[in-house]
Amino acid sequence: MKLIFLHGMPGVGKLTVARELAQFTGFKLFHNHLTVDLLLSVFEFGSALFIDLREKIWLDVFSRAASAQIDLIFTFVFERTVTDDFIKNARHAVESNGGEVLFVKLECAPAELQRRLTHPDRQAFGKLTSLEMFHELGAAGMFAHAEEPENDLALDITNLPPQSAAARIVAHLGVAKENL
Repeated sequence: MKLIFLHGMPGVGKLTVARELAQFTGFKLFHNHLTVDLLLSVFEFGSALFIDLREKIWLDVFSRAASAQIDLIFTFVFERTVTDDFIKNARHAVESNGGEVLFVKLECAPAELQRRLTHPDRQAFGKLTSLEMFHELGAAGMFAHAEEPENDLALDITNLPPQSAAARIVAHLGVAKENL
């Protein structure tokens, strides 16, 4: 089992690239907002219960998918409400069940990031779409996290269409459908 752990700033294009990546690989897509939106229906973002349940759900899905040999793509933003042990725990959940975690960081130029952040498609999952809020959160250190992993690939997708970005990820990681 492989877990492709796509991470980057809000609005960079993780979900868009992940959808293309799923087409190329046949991996299941488990994007961050599936869990976040579920928990926001009951708990306040950043509350102790929200943080605890969010991580438990993520880790349980990773562990069970690994034990069932179900390859996953996970989209993620490093931010300060994520526990310090999350990456270590995610690796353990996958690797203790015979799987492998592959970290891919997506990046783009600041002007393009701001353009993407305000795209109407982001509203479907209650994602951050306000530039003002994005700048306030960034200034407050919301997107900083002490434990970013060493990446298997870092990819600037400023001028790269999602399908091309996914193709580069597949080629670099060797995870095309025929390699499964």
